[in-house]
Amino acid sequence: MPESYTYRMRVKENVRMTDPACQDEVVQLTLETKNRSAVRSFQAGQYVRIAIPGLQEPTPGFFAIASSPEDSTGYEFFIKNAGALSQYLCSISEGSELDIEGPMGKGFDLEAHKGSDVYLIGVGTGIAPLRSVWRHIIHHRADYGRVHIYAGFLTSLHQLLTDELEELGNHNIEVSTTLEMGHDNWEGPIGYVQHALESDAPDHENAVACLAGMSVMVDACTETLQNLGFNESRILLNY
Repeated sequence: MPESYTYRMRVKENVRMTDPACQDEVVQLTLETKNRSAVRSFQAGQYVRIAIPGLQEPTPGFFAIASSPEDSTGYEFFIKNAGALSQYLCSISEGSELDIEGPMGKGFDLEAHKGSDVYLIGVGTGIAPLRSVWRHIIHHRADYGRVHIYAGFLTSLHQLLTDELEELGNHNIEVSTTLEMGHDNWEGPIGYVQHALESDAPDHENAVACLAGMSVMVDACTETLQNLGFNESRILLNY
């Protein structure tokens, strides 16, 4: 993979993703290079370190790239307002500049798993690196078998990418969305993504799973997958 670089980028777009009525704010932040040249290449699942130019505080932080490796026009991120840096990034204006170091991390290397079924499992903003994977898969759809996404959110107000997830059927990609707290009009699974995974009991033969999200969720889903017969070598993490 490419070396890690530090360079300056410009905010192209900052759009709120969660429902305005939701107390938890998540934005989609899109960055572009200052001269609009191609961004550094990366592997789906990798992340970068974001810092505010000239400032030591807030402390720089790490954010997974949510855009496709095939998109060289910029990087996209999902930022949850949950700390000093993320609060700054959620309110940053178009045209503002940020220092980027990366890409870094091992990402999700699917090259060795061509021909396999792929299961993408994540919750909340953990869906960001998985979005990079499914967008990459769309560009190479014939290289993989069944593709199924298991996405989990706290409530319907916390859901991200609802329209995009619904449209993935056009690419023969299945989606299961689980809400931890459902409502009267919700017809999907309620609880945790590992419960939906356990209920579906996907076939582990010739399959690989990519996990992203909170460590407690990753641990629970790893245990569920192992109980379903998935070999440890076919349960992938991006760090």
